[in-house]
Amino acid sequence: MSNLNILVVEDEEAIREMLVLALEQAGLSVMAVSSAEQAQQALAENMMDLILLDWMLPGISGIELARRLKNDSGYKDMPIILLTARGEEEDKIRGLEIGADDYITKPFSPKEMIARIKAVMRRSGKLSESGHLNVGDLTLDAEQHRLTISGQTLDVSPTEFRLMQFFMTNPDKVYSRTHLLDQVWGRSVYIEERTVDVHIRRLRKILAEYGREELIQTVRGFGYRFSIVG
Repeated sequence: MSNLNILVVEDEEAIREMLVLALEQAGLSVMAVSSAEQAQQALAENMMDLILLDWMLPGISGIELARRLKNDSGYKDMPIILLTARGEEEDKIRGLEIGADDYITKPFSPKEMIARIKAVMRRSGKLSESGHLNVGDLTLDAEQHRLTISGQTLDVSPTEFRLMQFFMTNPDKVYSRTHLLDQVWGRSVYIEERTVDVHIRRLRKILAEYGREELIQTVRGFGYRFSIVG
């Protein structure tokens, strides 16, 4: 899980520090903020894989932030785990109904939190037990930062590696150039949409050497899709 970026949104300093320490000890990359407004800014400027979100926040509540994110096409697939002292069944149901992926009732142990993060990431398809993503004979090793076909390492740039990781984690879905820029380059990076086309062409050229260029498909008038189905 060492390649995962976690956003912690918790207004109580002591709990926030405990969460950061436990996550970092588990080898995760962590960013911590104390409000929904700060969380929205952090998401706009950084690529995150999962949000640990406190239900009761000052200003915009955690449950409201989760609802907004799940209704935003740019964030709807991002896993959210709600953290709260509210243990009533109706509260849990409300949290899950707005789209939260899991629910941890305070107090909880760091081991439980890490286990739930792993479970949510596996269910979302963003984490495998081995840390590998496989599509036929194409393998992406997130830990070693290596992309291979039939055991042969492909010469891709860090950006192209992230682009392939996003595609392989989200197969058979069509993404616009703007969405790919947000997810792979980050929303704080201001570059032209044609930059996506340049990297797509390079990836296709590399894949073509192994007869796999059809994996990345152009959807005319919209963007691109990664799929083993033509």
